[in-house]
Amino acid sequence: MSNGALPASRPQLQYTQEHTAVGLGHPALGLHARERIEACAQAVRRRFAKPVEVAIILGTGLGGLAAEIEVDQVVAYHDLPNFPLSTVESHEGRLLCGSLGGRTVIAMQGRFHRYEGYSLQQVTFPVRVLRALGAETLLVSNACGGMHPLWAPGDLMLIADHINLLGDNPLIGPNDDLLGPRFPDMSEPYDTTLRHLAREVAAAHGITLREGVYVAVQGPNLETRAEYRFLRGIGADVVGMSTVPEVIVAVHAGMRVLGLSIITDQCLPDALTPAHLPEIIAVAKSAEPKLAALVKGVLARL
Repeated sequence: MSNGALPASRPQLQYTQEHTAVGLGHPALGLHARERIEACAQAVRRRFAKPVEVAIILGTGLGGLAAEIEVDQVVAYHDLPNFPLSTVESHEGRLLCGSLGGRTVIAMQGRFHRYEGYSLQQVTFPVRVLRALGAETLLVSNACGGMHPLWAPGDLMLIADHINLLGDNPLIGPNDDLLGPRFPDMSEPYDTTLRHLAREVAAAHGITLREGVYVAVQGPNLETRAEYRFLRGIGADVVGMSTVPEVIVAVHAGMRVLGLSIITDQCLPDALTPAHLPEIIAVAKSAEPKLAALVKGVLARL
């Protein structure tokens, strides 16, 4: 694979009058136009020339995992054309370019959410850029509320599947076939092989690793008792406000995905207590060593 190029299985970026005049001018897809993606990717390449193998998205309270990365270059989001800016506490807003577990990685230290006012095309634009930089694997993490009565704050959960209740989809609008298919299959959004590796690493390190279903809601408010009952009733084990749009776009782009959640609070409707963000972040940070060991172990076995 040449430096900065898409993997051989994906076509190179090619701009035509048809794409410019028809598809890429659409207000939704325009944010994913290949010209915009490539302009941002080139800005990253000028600072970090190595082809990227793995992309990592760090969620709320998980920025400390960045300490495990051997960082060669730090790129602030505000230095990248077309890139959104983080507005949420604990999201630093920068790309960490370097190596982890023997792999060349770029980690997003700070992600974006629908509740910040961004469209889902803006939320997922960084995934398009990371794919253009060569990443074939996406490791996505988040902090979430636990609805499974037998799981506790601080537990890690391997995402086996998800439910999208955001009321939107980042793929709405005209499709650019050079970015991905019109109707991507979602029968296995979280790669079976990567999940198997995660379970192996967890067992080797003595880490308790739950496995279940993540449901994404808009937020920013937390849920009512009735809403938690509903979410649990439709098959969700944990609830959060991110991850699903990024995974949809990653699958659309042909990436393998591994999803990991830190359960930061219990959301049991009959024993519900008020949630406080500092406590949530503290629980996430306390679980980071386990998450770091899991991520490094998976990367070493790829």
